[in-house]
Order: sequence, then structure tokens, then C-alpha cells
Amino acid sequence: MKRVDNIIIRPLLTEKASMLQEAQNTYAFEVGRDATKIEIKQTIQELFGVRVTRVCTQVVRGKNKRFGRYYGKRSNWKKAFVTVAEGESLDLYTSV
Repeated sequence: MKRVDNIIIRPLLTEKASMLQEAQNTYAFEVGRDATKIEIKQTIQELFGVRVTRVCTQVVRGKNKRFGRYYGKRSNWKKAFVTVAEGESLDLYTSV
């Protein structure tokens, strides 16, 4: 079984994430590249004690970057948008 810190890496606290949180009760997290939707759902339910209704994932491709005269590439990473049941919420600052 995977460890929790390999599934949920950190919450994403961006402007888009805060708008989704207020409008649709959806929270954004950076997750491990090999984490599945079922694992993400189970982990959020165990950590925060809420009922998850939907999980959407997206792989964000790493950008090509230039370091002086050398070219490199940032790593790809995965994010998940987790929708919790109506009337429930996550407290991202004190729960974890």
C-alpha cells in the first residue's frame, strides 16, 4: 500500500482553487504521478473525515526552461480537483 504522503503531496492554494472552493465546494491538491482517483478519494476521506463525491485529475506538463546557455525541462506533475459533499468542507490549515 502506498503511503499517504506519496498520494497527497500538498494543497494548491491559488486564485482558481479558491474560486472553485467558494463556488463548487471543490478543492485542489498536488498528488503523486502514479496516484489513482480511487486512492485520492480514499485518502481525502480518511485525512479530513468528509464524503468525496467527485475526483478529477490532470497531468501538468513540465515547461522547457533555460539556465544560462543550457536548456532543461521541469518535471511533469499531477493535480487533482476533489469535490466534497454538499454542506461539508475541508479545513486545509489545521487538519493535516
